[in-house]
Amino acid sequence: MTDAKKTGVEIRRQVMGDAFVDRALDNATEFTQPLQDFVNEHAWGGVWNRQGLPLKTRSLITLAALTALKCPQELKGHVRGALNNGCTVEEIREALLHCAVYAGVPAAIDAFRAAQEVIETYQKPE
Repeated sequence: MTDAKKTGVEIRRQVMGDAFVDRALDNATEFTQPLQDFVNEHAWGGVWNRQGLPLKTRSLITLAALTALKCPQELKGHVRGALNNGCTVEEIREALLHCAVYAGVPAAIDAFRAAQEVIETYQKPE
């Protein structure tokens, strides 16, 4: 395992939680494993690992991007990650509301629905 991939898995676990990462890695198939490796090495080990922004800020940017891309299923995991990174429910709400202006109201509505589902069931990791 490369250093970037190893670091990526560590940061991914810190942000998304062990259960989320274990599920993603355990469900990988021969076909999807290269994508998991790519995500761990490049997204988590290459970008999330950079020093220029705190993880909390990266989480809010990720929520905005996923809202704009209309990816509510992926957004759910990152809402949990944002909460794990210290974002408040109010900060998440404001980021999603801000997206309504720039990404469109329908995208923001889907994002709010997905976020609400996670927020209602969120349990802060010990």
